[in-house]
Amino acid sequence: MMLMVVVVFGFGRAEGYRTVVIVHGIFDGPKQFRTLSRFITEAHPGTEVVVLDMYDNVSSLHPLWQQVGGFSGALTSIMSRSPAGVHLLCFSQGGLICRALLHTLPHHNVHSFISLSSPQAGQYGDTRYLRWLFPEHLKRNIFNICYNPFGQKVSICDYWNDPHHRERYIASSSFLALINAERHHALVQGWKENFLRIRKLVLIGGPDDDVITPWQSSHFGFYDDQENIVDMRKQDYYKEDGFGLKTLDGHGGIELCQRSGVKHTAWHSNYSVFTSCIEPWLT
Repeated sequence: MMLMVVVVFGFGRAEGYRTVVIVHGIFDGPKQFRTLSRFITEAHPGTEVVVLDMYDNVSSLHPLWQQVGGFSGALTSIMSRSPAGVHLLCFSQGGLICRALLHTLPHHNVHSFISLSSPQAGQYGDTRYLRWLFPEHLKRNIFNICYNPFGQKVSICDYWNDPHHRERYIASSSFLALINAERHHALVQGWKENFLRIRKLVLIGGPDDDVITPWQSSHFGFYDDQENIVDMRKQDYYKEDGFGLKTLDGHGGIELCQRSGVKHTAWHSNYSVFTSCIEPWLT
């Protein structure tokens, strides 16, 4: 059983400021978010910032549905003592965990969901993380590992989206294809209704990230089978409103924030990113 631990920065909750819950990315843990937590408490004194201390470091390679189950209990506990609602600020792989939480928690009170450089449309690139995990493979042949039951037990395979093997991805993906409503399942409508409980979706990313590939995945854009970028509003899951993205956008509920010159591991410590892309949505 995974022990649930929280790391809290700041004390109490100032009038008007909702609790901020942070979920880390792959190979991360709470210590990577001390600077971001300080930014928040200095800008909004008295804000409670909770960094969830679960599935840290190598444990972040556990299957994503397993991680969602663990984070679900922690988030539910925090929300139960936060009647005004909470903000969910999630980095990299954590952004996918958070979106799955929003889909599967029917009574959540998340106000803003801030997705910080997260591969929301999937990942397809020869990054250092991929080379560390699968040193003898390149992006063009990783689908042979990821699109089978064994591969789906490694977190990165849960959102590996090979544009050249679309049918294999949809048939084999036990995580991303489900939360993106790319494969129909009985819970699609309920998950969509749960997701639409949020007021604001903030999607942050940029061209110099060097990990999220393509970087437009952080804005729900992705490759076609020729590796040309297809923007969010031209994606089938947007046009068909499979999980609520088009509805939310129609209500003015989506903010896209693009910043150049920011490497992947620097997003949560970049003060300019905080002031322009994060702070406005933490009231």
